[in-house]
Amino acid sequence: MRPDLLSREIAGPDSIGVRNIVSGHPAQGLTPQRLASILRSAEQGNAVSYLELAEEMEEKDLHYLSVLGTRKRQVSQLPVEVIAAGEDAEAKADAQLVRDWLDRDMLQPELFNILDAVGKGFSATEIVWEFTADAWLPARLKWRDPRFFEFDRVDGQTLMLRDFATPEPLPAAKFIVHVHPAKSGLPIRGGLARAVAWSYMFKNYAIKDWVAFLETYGMPLRIGRYDNGESEANIAKLMAALADLGSDAAAVFPKTMQVDFVDGKAGTAPADLWLAKANFCDSQVSKAVLGQTGTTDTKPGGIGDGGNKVHDGVRKDIETADAVLIAATLNDQLVKPIVMLNRGVRRRYPRIRIGRPNPIDVKALTDAVTALVPLGAEIDADAIIDRAGLPKPKPGGRILRPAPVGAPEALTGKISPRLAPTALLAPSLPSESGMGRRSERAATADAADRVDRDAVDVAADDALDDWERLMAPVLDPVREVFDRATSLEGLRDQIASALDGMSVDQIVERLSQAAFAARTAGDIAGRGVA
Repeated sequence: MRPDLLSREIAGPDSIGVRNIVSGHPAQGLTPQRLASILRSAEQGNAVSYLELAEEMEEKDLHYLSVLGTRKRQVSQLPVEVIAAGEDAEAKADAQLVRDWLDRDMLQPELFNILDAVGKGFSATEIVWEFTADAWLPARLKWRDPRFFEFDRVDGQTLMLRDFATPEPLPAAKFIVHVHPAKSGLPIRGGLARAVAWSYMFKNYAIKDWVAFLETYGMPLRIGRYDNGESEANIAKLMAALADLGSDAAAVFPKTMQVDFVDGKAGTAPADLWLAKANFCDSQVSKAVLGQTGTTDTKPGGIGDGGNKVHDGVRKDIETADAVLIAATLNDQLVKPIVMLNRGVRRRYPRIRIGRPNPIDVKALTDAVTALVPLGAEIDADAIIDRAGLPKPKPGGRILRPAPVGAPEALTGKISPRLAPTALLAPSLPSESGMGRRSERAATADAADRVDRDAVDVAADDALDDWERLMAPVLDPVREVFDRATSLEGLRDQIASALDGMSVDQIVERLSQAAFAARTAGDIAGRGVA
């Protein structure tokens, strides 16, 4: 990498050299013989006419321009992600350097220009570097006319810069050369334009014939009649009148002459013959570029929309393949130079990933975590956050946390399990329903388990049996307020009055019993130890 070349343009156009912006127009008068000659010359190393034809096809064939533009724009607008080469601070800093550079408005247009290779087989984008703030970073990615380059005549794969004498090798870190093959083989034969050129030519013939037919037979024939012995001057007037009827729809001729209009459509080819041919060529181009015709060529019939909405934009497999190809090119020819120039040579470099993220079922993920954690599974919280697609908390930001004990959701009639530990620890009191304490049979069956347990733990278990009944006098007034409330303002005004209706007598009594039981158990345990 030569610093003297990094910051200046070396592949721009010139007025007197071989890199001239003046282009030929091989599409004019294109015949099968001439097209075959253009394609054969491109294989042999002279691809100028082929590249000019590829550009003209985009200008003259609106359908090809549309489907090719759709494919390039869809990929250029996909999300771009930078993946660090490791978890250490150095690898993360390398990735952040690339992320900071990618955060720019011109990235999508630049990716669109790099994807010019989809049609022509290759594209060359010059990197113009700039040294600012102690860092070498690309200031511009400039699309270069592919006619300014040619492939090595020996291997057919190494791209070189055209010059007066012999082609020059491309300097390191100065170009992004993206090869985008539609099929395996030499890069110059891998562009879609090579395959589409034949459909383009045949469609052109169909349209020319169609226009000629409309000009000739689109209006009725005008036939003038004159009597024998008519003067040459009057015959000339009749001929001029027939011409005026064709162009101006008005004419003047002698009364003794007659003009007949004859329908010229009878006996000619069907009116939709050339349209069907043009539509067939368009459908073949759609298949070659987008892999389908469902979103480009509306066809009647079928169920519902006739299958025209089966595909949306670029088919997913083509989109994914395009994204992987361009990401590989950027990783090798852009990411590596950025890191090497600023942070040095690395064993591994950060990678750019282009494409739609795989959809994550967040509910299923959280349900699985909720079920596994209580069983003792150790799960990385950061990994779960990343999988769910949530950003990590920022310092000083508002953090969502579990609701505290006694939060409003506990007052709506759905008692949160977090309120259970607040139940008072004491022997259970008889409840009115008889459901508040265990039956004698259940207590006997559980006696063996109680022998080896601490007395306070046993008292706590007993107290927990009745915690819902003990909390009812406290929560019922609040529940009634929530049930009657029709607005937040009304709830706010009535909540204060509900506090006065809360009864804490049973809770106070249970507290006293629990404190007495715990103190007694502690004293007994202390004397036993002594």
